[in-house]
Amino acid sequence: MTHITPQELLSAADYEEQRTTIRQRIITLKKRRRITAGDCITLVFENRETLLFQIQEMLRTERIFAPEKIQEECDVYNALLPDSGELSATLYIEITDPDKIQERLDSLKGIDNPDMVAISIGSEKLFANFEAGHSNEEKISAVHFVRFASTQNFRDQLAQAKTPAFLTISHPNFQAEAPILDDMRQEWLQDLQ
Repeated sequence: MTHITPQELLSAADYEEQRTTIRQRIITLKKRRRITAGDCITLVFENRETLLFQIQEMLRTERIFAPEKIQEECDVYNALLPDSGELSATLYIEITDPDKIQERLDSLKGIDNPDMVAISIGSEKLFANFEAGHSNEEKISAVHFVRFASTQNFRDQLAQAKTPAFLTISHPNFQAEAPILDDMRQEWLQDLQ
């Protein structure tokens, strides 16, 4: 995907004026791009539009106006754009009980190993490639950035609506499977064009 540049961003005043409409559009888009597996893992599949929104929100929240800082934000989020033939997602570990956050996170150490999170469709299985630096043997982050490199066979099967597809998590302390719904498949097909 083409990188996002500072020239594409709305000014702070224009963004504030249009924010309600933009935000509602992105909420609707993200509903089609969100999948939850089990009781605490959600993936939101990113595209140019979702990341452009994230940049605008970051600039608004952090009150960033300096051109070099705006470029830095673009660079950070451009790193999350999926490459050609790839899906990109933000994985959230969502634990609502404040007394169990650390215990539950600790139980999920190693979820970023190569064979823990996958998209399965027909005979194809794409394993998540986690961005480095979000966990180690001692700690785990509640937010991860993951990529799934697709194959032509995966894309062909994805286009076959009758071929079931699933997000699967196979961690020793957490197993879950969630079906990939039609809206998500359509979003992925667009991403993979």
